[in-house]
Amino acid sequence: MTTRKSLQRYRRVVIKIGSALLVDRKTGLKKTWLDAMCRDIAALKAKGVDILVVSSGAISLGRSVLDLPSGALKLEESQASAAVGQIALARAWSESLSRDEIVAGQILLTLGDTEERRRYLNARATINQLLKIGAVPIINENDTVATSEIRYGDNDRLAARVATMTGADLLILLSDIDGLYTAPPHLDPQAEFLATIAEITPEIEAMAGGAASELSRGGMRTKIDAGKIATTAGCAMIIASGKTDSPLSAIENGARSSWFAPSGTPVTARKTWIAGQLQPAGELHVDDGAVAALCAGKSLLPAGVRKVIGLFSRGDTVAIIGPHGREIARGLAGYDAEEARQITGRKSTEIEAILGYAGRAAMIHRDDMVMTSQISSKSERQKKDTSYA
Repeated sequence: MTTRKSLQRYRRVVIKIGSALLVDRKTGLKKTWLDAMCRDIAALKAKGVDILVVSSGAISLGRSVLDLPSGALKLEESQASAAVGQIALARAWSESLSRDEIVAGQILLTLGDTEERRRYLNARATINQLLKIGAVPIINENDTVATSEIRYGDNDRLAARVATMTGADLLILLSDIDGLYTAPPHLDPQAEFLATIAEITPEIEAMAGGAASELSRGGMRTKIDAGKIATTAGCAMIIASGKTDSPLSAIENGARSSWFAPSGTPVTARKTWIAGQLQPAGELHVDDGAVAALCAGKSLLPAGVRKVIGLFSRGDTVAIIGPHGREIARGLAGYDAEEARQITGRKSTEIEAILGYAGRAAMIHRDDMVMTSQISSKSERQKKDTSYA
C-alpha cells in the first residue's frame, strides 16, 4: 500500500469544496474562508503542484443573491439560481486567486461530458491546457441545463471523474465532516474514526451515512462512491473537514482526516473512463465460471452469460453482474442488446449460425473491460465486492 505523504509531494491535486463551506444561507459568500483557501492553493502551486478545484455553491449562492425562501427548490428555480450563482462564484474565485497572480478558468460540465468518450476527451484537453498555462480550473456541474436524468447530482463523484480524467494523483474532498467513521458520528457517540483505508470493502461501504448539511446534496455515500472511482485509477483520496480557515494547511499540519490508498495496479486511461461511468447502458449477468475466467484476465464469452438487461448498442458501457447480484466489472459491449440476448449461454462457434454472420467470439473483449471488484475465490465472491465505480 502506498503510504500517505505531504500534499506538496503530489503532482496534481483535485480539491472538491462543499456548498456549506463557501456559502452561508443568511450572509452569502464566506469571503474570508475563500481568501484563506486561495492562499493555501497558491502555496501548493508555488511548490509545483497542479491544482484543480471542483467548487459547489452556485445554486446556494444564487438563491442567496436572489433572496429565495428556504426549503426545496423547483427544478426551474434551481436552474435560475445556478445561472446567477455561477457568475458570482466564478467572479469570487477569480478575485481571490488573482491576489497571488493566479488566473482562474471556469469549466461547467454535465454528466454527458464525462460519460461520452468524445466529449470526455474534449473536456480533458481543455482542462489540461489550462493547467499547462498555469491557470487553476474552477469546475462545477452545469446546473443551469442538467436535469435529474442527466446529472451527477453531487460534486463528490464529479470531482473523482475530473481526477481520473486529468490523471491526478490526489483527490481531496472538503466538507463538514473530518473523515470516515464506523457509523455516523452525530448519531452514534461510539463511532470510531478511520484514519487510513487500504481498500474500499463492503464493510467500508456500509459505514457511509446520508447528507449531514442542509446545503449539501452529497453525504458519505457519494464520497465512498468517489473513492471507488478515484482509487481504481491509482489516485489517492482524502476526506477532511473544511470548516476551519486554511483547511489544506490544516491537513498538512496533521489535522484529522481519512486517507484512502490508491490501487496498486491502476487501470489504463481508456479503462479509467470505462470504470468511472456512472450510468451503464445495460447489464450482463454471468455465472461463476465466467467470474473465474474474468478474474484470470480472460474475455467474457457468450457461454458464461445468463441474462441480458437493458437496451444498449455495440460499444456502449455495460455492467457485468456476478451470480450474487454484485457488479464485478464493466466493459464495452461487443453486440447490441438484442443480439446479445440471442447468443446468451451459447458457444462462440454457434454465433454465425444464430446471427447469420461471423461476429466477435467475445461478448466483451478483455481489452475493453475493467474489473471493478477484487475477487479471488468463489467463497470471497459471495461476500466481497470492493470497487464498482
